[in-house]
Amino acid sequence: MNVLKVPARTIAVFVLPCLLLYTCMVFVPILVSVYCGLLDWNGISGAKFVGLANFERIFTADPVFWPSVKRTMMFAVFSMLEIPFCLLLAILLNRYVRKANTLVTMYFLPVILSVVIIGQLWKTIYNPASMGGMLNGILMSVGLESWTRSWLTEPQIAMYALYFVSLWQYFGYHLLIQFTGVQNIPNELYEAAKMDGAEGFKADRYITLPLIVPIFKISMVLAFIGSLQSFDLIWVMTGGGPAHATDTVSTYMYNMSFLSMKYGYGSALASFLVIICLSFTIVINFVFKRIENKVS
Repeated sequence: MNVLKVPARTIAVFVLPCLLLYTCMVFVPILVSVYCGLLDWNGISGAKFVGLANFERIFTADPVFWPSVKRTMMFAVFSMLEIPFCLLLAILLNRYVRKANTLVTMYFLPVILSVVIIGQLWKTIYNPASMGGMLNGILMSVGLESWTRSWLTEPQIAMYALYFVSLWQYFGYHLLIQFTGVQNIPNELYEAAKMDGAEGFKADRYITLPLIVPIFKISMVLAFIGSLQSFDLIWVMTGGGPAHATDTVSTYMYNMSFLSMKYGYGSALASFLVIICLSFTIVINFVFKRIENKVS
């Protein structure tokens, strides 16, 4: 095998600009955010250094913070739980459906729509029947009046209504990733397994699942990190209300930073979110690395 020998200095010349740009665009804002989290600052006038006071208040005296963390983690868990269903559907589509690409494209359509459009659409669906809400109208038409709800204004169920919309929107996204991964598995492997008496879900167990692990990991990481940063859909549909019942860490951070003019406090929340994202990304990669080593 021919090996291209390139001096280290040449590699550095080509890599250094991108490395500097990446550092400026990613790490510098994180460091600035952490520093701002140490300030009592409204984002406009003079700032006062308060050390870890913002973090202490977040962890010990903020009644909104921990419930918002719980909702954020629930968002992430629900998003990850839909990926096995996407994988199962991808396997079935690839095996039994002709022109499955068209069907996958149809599933993908909600992903390309603006979040504002998605939010407004589902707000209309969730409206009370008296305001033309489709969901409550259907429930009443089939005799299930007792099931009708004010879906986005009842604190006990508003967050679940948002979970459902998010899962609906990104189902096609993860289905496309899993479907592409399944399609890239060589047919020769299945033909050889068939000759040995393994086909159908038995072949999936010993061929599809081990080979799809790297793709599955990518979906899990994207779903988890995307859910931790969930903001736009919640902001469009409920704005974090009623009474913080649908606030996640991201919406609460925006609320504190730009609406309550507590930029230092909001920066401390942002720092916490960054640490959580990095920590769980490392954990997920570690877990899947062990799974890959086990099945390889």
